[in-house]
Amino acid sequence: MVFSSPVGRNRESNVGAADDRKKGVPTFRLQPKSPPPPTMPSADDLLANAHVVSLPMHTRFRGVKAREALVFAGPAGWGEFAPFVEYDDAEARTWLAAGIEAAYLPAPEPVREEVRVNATVPAIPAAEVAALIARYPGVDTVKVKVAEAGQTLHDDVERVAAARELVPNVRIDANGGWSVAEAIEALAAIGEVEYAEQPCRSVEELAEVRAATRTLIAADESIRRSSDPMRVAALKAADIAVLKVAPLGGRRALLALAAKLPLDVVVSSALDTAIGISAGVDAATALPNLHRACGLGTGELFNRDVTASFRIHEGALRRRRVEPGLDLPLASAERTQWWHDRLRRCHALLVGR
Repeated sequence: MVFSSPVGRNRESNVGAADDRKKGVPTFRLQPKSPPPPTMPSADDLLANAHVVSLPMHTRFRGVKAREALVFAGPAGWGEFAPFVEYDDAEARTWLAAGIEAAYLPAPEPVREEVRVNATVPAIPAAEVAALIARYPGVDTVKVKVAEAGQTLHDDVERVAAARELVPNVRIDANGGWSVAEAIEALAAIGEVEYAEQPCRSVEELAEVRAATRTLIAADESIRRSSDPMRVAALKAADIAVLKVAPLGGRRALLALAAKLPLDVVVSSALDTAIGISAGVDAATALPNLHRACGLGTGELFNRDVTASFRIHEGALRRRRVEPGLDLPLASAERTQWWHDRLRRCHALLVGR
């Protein structure tokens, strides 16, 4: 574990205890050739208190109708290991580090007790947008998915327009689905939005779009899937950083990166269970400077969760400790073994064996 000194926009705040703001931010540092820290649990320790769940979703999201996750208990609470199935082990190991941190280390000191969140609208027909937004009581911000494979720009325009009729603030997320030319055309057609998240795949493309339009650009994949997350700032490719606890390696890793980036920060979910959402809310409530609604309301996409999902009250989520229920929607024996094997491989990478 290391301690980092904050240098960016989230270095200081007018809220929270001054002593807490001056402390370094501890974080797991992944060093494959180094021995594990003394408190690092073994893979057997993790699996001894683990469950693999399959959570049914009422709306298809990222191409799936059920979200699989491995959750495990530790001395500080519960952790989650749920990298998307297409991610390789090298990328997935940071998700395991985040789960271990949540289960074995206490939450960072908060500077607020709740965080405003946005509604999330998948690539659904415009006619279904109102019913979905109704699941998010009191929100004033909606993130609309665009650039879905097999759909058209007209579909995107209609979906965003349907959301705009219901809430004052709309942001869009293309997940890197456009070329530079397509992004410029789409942003002109869609009209004013709070920001466009990851309109193109590469950092260089983001910089081109940002220079060619007046729309604020947010970076997600260009930060969490990059070997150099600071490159987005160096190339002036984004105005906003969308940070997620699990892909970055934990709450403390997120806070350390937020402290370095000279960008506004939005904390978002990686389609987490309530356990992962809890870690996201912990991180968001510990950020000294937080000016925008966060993408942590995705529990509304599940029909079932590992416990009572975080419920939005007047557009916000409050911090709380999460304990899974007894009647979990368990995955099949085959999928359970798949996740156990994956955890062991990622654990070996994490500790450098």
